[in-house]
Amino acid sequence: MVIENATIKFLKDLEKNNNRDWFLSHKIQYEAALENVKKFKDQVVSGLNKKDVIEDGKVFRIYRDVRFSKDKTPYKNNFGTHFKRATSARRGGYYLHIEPGQSFVGGGFWEPEPSDLKRIRDEFAHDDKTIRKITSQKKFVDYFGKLQGDELKTAPSGYERDHPAIDLIRKKQFTISRKFKDKEVTDPDFLKEVLLTFEAMRPFFDYMTEVLSTDANGQLKSTK
Repeated sequence: MVIENATIKFLKDLEKNNNRDWFLSHKIQYEAALENVKKFKDQVVSGLNKKDVIEDGKVFRIYRDVRFSKDKTPYKNNFGTHFKRATSARRGGYYLHIEPGQSFVGGGFWEPEPSDLKRIRDEFAHDDKTIRKITSQKKFVDYFGKLQGDELKTAPSGYERDHPAIDLIRKKQFTISRKFKDKEVTDPDFLKEVLLTFEAMRPFFDYMTEVLSTDANGQLKSTK
């Protein structure tokens, strides 16, 4: 299964003609591109389930919510797909983004709940050695470079500004991603590379799952 050149072309054309009239007149091309991405998504789910447990895979709607956005163009010029890991025993989400010149495979913790964010920060404040060991491994660096995500400009309340782990504590998100060129996205090996990229996230996911499923004393949280 491959991402077809026609899918990339549709997204390129949409970027240049982001209006309702053009979109409606090219509905057949849109539906073909969407079906291509859905079938690719199904293959990713199948591949992931060989080494993980995926609850579902979802292709996000191409229609933009312009109510609170300065950009009033009605359509996204990308296909975004999310893969949810099953149960609270598996934390972290997988994401696939198909956009001409901006495609990437990503994952992590985009908007942790306040209690989860505090638990993560407390863990890093207590001991940042494990997360730094994971993110400094050659495979992690080769695939993702470094831990990404939005962060505060200063220390969050309750944490010292000069704490040795303040670079981690300031983060509001904990994400990783790997970029792909258009020719790589349409290559027959892209599915394999997507799955290998997701597999490379697992040490990070497994550690964060351990953190989020335990309290500050390392005891398993009650599931009641």
